[in-house]
Amino acid sequence: MTQVGIIGWRGMVGSVLLERMRAEGDFDLVRPTFFSTSQAGTAAPEVARGAGPVLDANDLEALKRMPILISAQGGEYTQAIHPRLRAAGWDGYWIDAASTLRMSESAVIVLDPVNRPVMERARRDGIRDFIGGNCTVSLMLLAVSGLMRAGLVDWITAMTYQSASGAGAQHMREYVEQMGALHRAAAPALAEAGGSILEVDRAVQSALRSEALPHAQFGVPLAASLIPWIDKDLGNGQSREEWKATAEANRILGTVGRPVPIEGICVRVGAMRCHSQALTIKLKEDRPIAEIERLIAGDNAWVRLVPNEREASIRELSPAAVSGRLEVPIGRLRKLSIGGEYLTAFTVGDQLLWGAAEPLRRTLRFLLDRLDA
Repeated sequence: MTQVGIIGWRGMVGSVLLERMRAEGDFDLVRPTFFSTSQAGTAAPEVARGAGPVLDANDLEALKRMPILISAQGGEYTQAIHPRLRAAGWDGYWIDAASTLRMSESAVIVLDPVNRPVMERARRDGIRDFIGGNCTVSLMLLAVSGLMRAGLVDWITAMTYQSASGAGAQHMREYVEQMGALHRAAAPALAEAGGSILEVDRAVQSALRSEALPHAQFGVPLAASLIPWIDKDLGNGQSREEWKATAEANRILGTVGRPVPIEGICVRVGAMRCHSQALTIKLKEDRPIAEIERLIAGDNAWVRLVPNEREASIRELSPAAVSGRLEVPIGRLRKLSIGGEYLTAFTVGDQLLWGAAEPLRRTLRFLLDRLDA
């Protein structure tokens, strides 16, 4: 069996990755070695029977013995270790969740239900760095790749509603703490039978504006609010998260030479682990809505078309309904009154599954199949 080193398995993405690998029987196909920057010498996680003790994730010689390394450790680790590994002559496969290498010419962004031919070509060309894409971009492409693959899309605007999990585990904790703080502040007014809702509202607003509200991670309240900016300011009115849409989507699709513009605003909202997106899609030509629905629904095994009806939409197109599921539903699909080539749609997907861990797990299978061939 092929040796595989796993780095960053204790974090949020890494934990989901191990769950998925165990569920899909991936540990039956590999001999895992676990690496940690802080837990070297401890016992390996129980998900992988027979694994030896955890090794030091900064030990280049130990890392070099692995033909495949999977990292969910984060961008700083990748920046520190990856170039040193390559400079030391390691020519194994590097699978990474971090954004550090996504735009590198020596890497390919992976999303195999959408871009398996691009991944095949990269492997044949000697590419050794297989990198998971931005979560919102990956989820959007899974939902609309049928239209993209058919060459019908002129441009897209994607207004995103991104969950706390996209910011990290500590941010998720803070979000829940904020919700608890708001409830505690409003509890006396809520307990009064027939009490004024204005008193409840005043208590909540006072707590939101209080320095006592936990905000070390987000900097501002997220509970009972939203944050209309995600990631770094590029200095032109656009955030780095918004820039990723066009840049990464076209690298995934292999259309960098003829890019499809994808623009919008990225917003952090009070969901735990699912990202939602409201899309406006400009087609190159008017097509019947039935054909559009067929192209979307038939593209891959994980996209699911939800009828544009009230009950189906509120029941099936929410983070509460989708969290923990691999399906990526898309609905609210209709043509706009400004022209038959303009569509609107709404999609939602689990940020920790197809948005993070699942492409890494499936890339491991993709590479194992070719190593064994």
